Amino acid sequence: MDISTSPYALVVDDDAFILIDTCDILERAGFRFYEVGTSAEAITLLEDHADSVSLLFSDVEMPGATNGFALARHVAQHWPWIEIVIASGRIEPGPADMPAKATFIRKPFNQETVHGHLRDTLPDEKKPEPLKHAV
Repeated sequence: MDISTSPYALVVDDDAFILIDTCDILERAGFRFYEVGTSAEAITLLEDHADSVSLLFSDVEMPGATNGFALARHVAQHWPWIEIVIASGRIEPGPADMPAKATFIRKPFNQETVHGHLRDTLPDEKKPEPLKHAV
């Protein structure tokens, strides 16, 4: 696999252990990644790098004024080409919490769960090679 052509994911979680684990899972799926701890940091990064990002993978509960649901709505409005996955172990999304294109995954998750979710929900043209060929 040529890593230089792999798509970027932006991972947002304020828990360092979950952030590292999620980045490892996405890297094994074929993504390169950016990682940040808050929605504000995610928006700042996207203002400079959104053109290279194809996936936002965000926690719901984070410090600051903007939670993961609000971040998902902001990203969908400003960068509509970015696919969105929101994760939480405590909060289920309500009808208006997430943009229509966003999907939800429950924590705790593992590599098989995340890879299966991405395989099922990402458009084929946005899947890294490992997700296209894995069963």
